[in-house]
Amino acid sequence: MKHILFCLSAVVTLYGHKVVLSQPPSYGERGSDLGIQVFQQVVHSKPLENVVLSPHGVASILGMLLPGAHGETRKQVLNALRYKKNGPYRMLKKLHKTLTAKSNQDIVLIANAMFSQKGFLMEEPFVASNKANFQCESRDLDFNNPHAAADEINDWVNNKTKGHIPSLIKADMLDSALTRLVALNSIYFKGLWKSRFQPENTKMRSFNRGKGDVYKVPMMSQLSVFNIGLATTPQGLKYKVIELPYHGNTISMLIVLPSEEDTPLSSVIPHISTATVQSWTKLMHMKKVRLLIPKFTADAEVDLEAPLSALGITDMFSQDKADFRHLSAERVHVSKALQKAKVIVSEDGTKAAAVTTAILLARSSPPWITVDRPFLFLVRHNPTGTVLFMGQINQP
Repeated sequence: MKHILFCLSAVVTLYGHKVVLSQPPSYGERGSDLGIQVFQQVVHSKPLENVVLSPHGVASILGMLLPGAHGETRKQVLNALRYKKNGPYRMLKKLHKTLTAKSNQDIVLIANAMFSQKGFLMEEPFVASNKANFQCESRDLDFNNPHAAADEINDWVNNKTKGHIPSLIKADMLDSALTRLVALNSIYFKGLWKSRFQPENTKMRSFNRGKGDVYKVPMMSQLSVFNIGLATTPQGLKYKVIELPYHGNTISMLIVLPSEEDTPLSSVIPHISTATVQSWTKLMHMKKVRLLIPKFTADAEVDLEAPLSALGITDMFSQDKADFRHLSAERVHVSKALQKAKVIVSEDGTKAAAVTTAILLARSSPPWITVDRPFLFLVRHNPTGTVLFMGQINQP
């Protein structure tokens, strides 16, 4: 049986309004919830490592394969994504359009592509659906030469992520006789902080790693007004949530930090979902604080087969059970599912407005919030609730 390889690459460079969402989950949130569950599966096995993932990227690639799936294979994907039976394509098209709108065009770049073996015939409705819903480009490749094919795919990834992810595919992932299709989703995000951190305020400070050892990291600092809340897990564990908006206000970074130093981050993560994130908006209020957060770069490669299988998406990986009859007349299954993501967080951002500077000079002594131990972050598109990136940072 022939192979489909699907991969996601993602990079976010974080240089560096309140959200009201009370309707049923949007398609952005449904897809993000599956991605968050994948993230939870991964961090469960890597509690002390840095893990970075794009929940939206996971949902996008499954959304791209969905029009080709039939029977139980299709049912498993729909169930995991909580999409309606008849296909959510109109909503996915709208979501993709919103995320890639002109207002976001310099901040979020999403690109989708299908590289297929020369001569491999894909069903026309499958190709048309992906072009309409995801602006997905289709290209022919010769997988009989795996090195040249891998180079061409990696060039595409390198180009779409502005050089931050130079390669995703290794030639040995491609079977010269069996590979028929490589489906790719790429997300590049470069957000400028609405209220930037001044580089001269960055100092080496202590960070307490998950294992208990303390080491020095460059810690950014600013005195400003942030949206902050205190939330509680069903088990009664308290944690802080801090919102750092990006320029333009449609996207924010949310930082989650257990309130008590002896509460491990791993006790809070299983409780996170888009509904949890939505509930934070009611708990948060604007407060003037001195915020200290580490500068960090983290990248991770995640093999998605085990976490997706644990969430009930199993048939697509099975040579015997995969049913992609609406993709091609040839029998195909997914041989590998990968995501590679990279996150860079630094001081840079828009030049701080003079108005903000005036606030910084106030004389009162506001509380300090220091993110000096393992924390979780989410990068969220506020109007749709879509979680573009999330990460567990144990070692900045």
